[in-house]
Amino acid sequence: MDPIINIQGIRKVYRMGQETIVALKQIDLQIFQGEICCLLGTSGSGKSTLLNMIAGLEKPTKGSVQIKGHYIEKMNEAQLAKFRQKYIGFVFQSYNLIPSLTALENVCLPLVFQGVPKKKRETMAKEMLEAVGLGSRLKHKPNEMSGGQQQRVSIARAFVNRPTIIFADEPTGNLDTNTTIEILELMTSMARKYNQTMVVVSHDTEIADYADRLIHMKDGEIISIEQKTTEGMK
Repeated sequence: MDPIINIQGIRKVYRMGQETIVALKQIDLQIFQGEICCLLGTSGSGKSTLLNMIAGLEKPTKGSVQIKGHYIEKMNEAQLAKFRQKYIGFVFQSYNLIPSLTALENVCLPLVFQGVPKKKRETMAKEMLEAVGLGSRLKHKPNEMSGGQQQRVSIARAFVNRPTIIFADEPTGNLDTNTTIEILELMTSMARKYNQTMVVVSHDTEIADYADRLIHMKDGEIISIEQKTTEGMK
């Protein structure tokens, strides 16, 4: 089977005055359709930088990233925006909800950009919010919800247009332990239901119970890859 994400020789160097910082040294990695992978490591290990490279949020210094056969680093911003709208969903640590919009309106946003008619997108957004347990919070704004509820809205927004790939950057970083488990179970069960690929960045070993592969990073390198057995996953 061909990988849906193919990372070859990725290197990222930042220059700050006279100083050179090597954030990623030489990364080769393949991720397959329907796989849930976690980039695991402490702060400064390079895991978020690698996610940014894969998602096209930053350009690598060297190397290539292919998603569905498309070279991400060769796309301009307009091409990347169109590509993300079609194939990619994002879940962030800080939720990134628009404060002035209701939960329903926040979840509708990706569908607005795709040109989905108003009635259809509201129906899709409502169904997704109900799926994440927020059917009674459709008209609530972010400041009227708890952190866990805001993250559920963020997840609903990421999944609403059934993207091929979900990128999640520290999605449970601002949550307590019980809410962390709820969010991980919710995200992974939805990804498995729709056979979506998910790449999660985390420093939390709790993710180990939910991922198919744990990709351990340190000092800008992959130091080990742990393949989980089906029996070991929740």
